[in-house]
Amino acid sequence: MSEQQMKKSDDIAHKLSARIVSGALKPDEKLRQDLIAREFGVSQVTVREALLHLASKGLVVGLPRRGMCVAPMDQNAIQELRVMRRALEPVALLHSVPNLTARQIAQIEQVHEECDKAQTADDWEDANQRFHMAVIAACNMPRMIAEIQNLQLLYAWHFNNLHTGKWRQRADPDHAAILAAIKDRDAAKAHAVMQRHLTRLP
Repeated sequence: MSEQQMKKSDDIAHKLSARIVSGALKPDEKLRQDLIAREFGVSQVTVREALLHLASKGLVVGLPRRGMCVAPMDQNAIQELRVMRRALEPVALLHSVPNLTARQIAQIEQVHEECDKAQTADDWEDANQRFHMAVIAACNMPRMIAEIQNLQLLYAWHFNNLHTGKWRQRADPDHAAILAAIKDRDAAKAHAVMQRHLTRLP
């Protein structure tokens, strides 16, 4: 596959991922490669590469006699996501706090405010993901960051499918406490608050 095809495949994967996470494409929905190829003006080979990329992230599955479909909602998978987030994010935060620059801390504060002021579940989930990624940005562990980013994506998908209707606007005291600990350069406290915060995942 050429570099141009790879870029197109990545772009299609990104757009389909957004549709899946938002709920526009439903769990178990069949993904017709010919229709997707026609929509984006690319070959089915390019679409297949995009779908395989999404399959590696857990958003798409290949089923006998059905082809590629949006992955089903799985309660065991949701619990696994919770466990993995609790295991990884506090550790990444612990290593990130000492290295965060003043500019990064200002960005975290801005995203925190956006999260608290969000008017819709979609806006809140977007800001919430950005907050969680911003606080670990300086941990100097790119593989861990990439894994956490994928966990955030998958959890957003489950949240949007299962909890959007229950969402209510609110300020998040745990985010505020994490931000305060970061400003104090208190990595241990930030770690402890993040652990507590993630035990409350819906």
